Amino acid sequence: MPLMVQILGTAARLSGAIAIAVVAGTTAAAQDMLMRQGFRDDFTAPMLNTKRWFISDGWTNGKHQDCEWSKKAVSVREGFLRLAHIPAEGDRKPLCGEIQARAFLQYGTIEARVRTPRGSGLNASIFTYTGPTYKAPHDEIDIEVLTRDTSEITFNTFVSGKMANGEVVSVDPPIDEAFHTVAMTWEPDRITWYLDGQEVHRTAEGSELPDHPQKIYMSFWSTTMLIDWMGEQGPREGPLEYLVDWVAYTPAGQSCLFEGSVTC
Repeated sequence: MPLMVQILGTAARLSGAIAIAVVAGTTAAAQDMLMRQGFRDDFTAPMLNTKRWFISDGWTNGKHQDCEWSKKAVSVREGFLRLAHIPAEGDRKPLCGEIQARAFLQYGTIEARVRTPRGSGLNASIFTYTGPTYKAPHDEIDIEVLTRDTSEITFNTFVSGKMANGEVVSVDPPIDEAFHTVAMTWEPDRITWYLDGQEVHRTAEGSELPDHPQKIYMSFWSTTMLIDWMGEQGPREGPLEYLVDWVAYTPAGQSCLFEGSVTC
């Protein structure tokens, strides 16, 4: 499994490269101000807040990913962000959904209430990332559900491209049967992960940790290559959807920006 995760982690996130020109539409100062204030996005507006989020569209992150990021796989409807996986049709690849924050953050707490489908060969995640695209080492903090087994959630980091600090925890009921709140608090000397308000994993004292500013990503993608890690995809007639009820960011040094936050 570590080798498979390493393949994913070291693959260039082309989404960032293509996003750079688009991000210029909102000034860096405005983006940074929005992030410094923190936010809670509950997706009740009829459209995605494109001042905060950019939709990955028209590429993949490498050969390990058999689906293509597409705006057709991203929607906001009935109070949820919906990241879909749409099966291939004719000569078209499967389509998959990802959004990424326009601004970078460094330290603080990220929280989200999510529900995934069940399906082998797919990965539903919320994570932070930076890398060579942004003229930085590959740093990353992950919360992932390999939807072949929705009774588990995986946590780990990448520091300068090397995977570390991994843990797999049980979730009950399985995350395809009920919404669960996941969270991570990133501090200079530790990272703490939470499930439904309870601490479930923490980096060991003295662990090497990510320390470069990163962007928030939420994605739902598939593979035909990393089958030992994610499983083989089976035949399917219709789309699957990864649902995000809300996502929030509390900057370091702040707390209780909304009721129920793990920072309260």
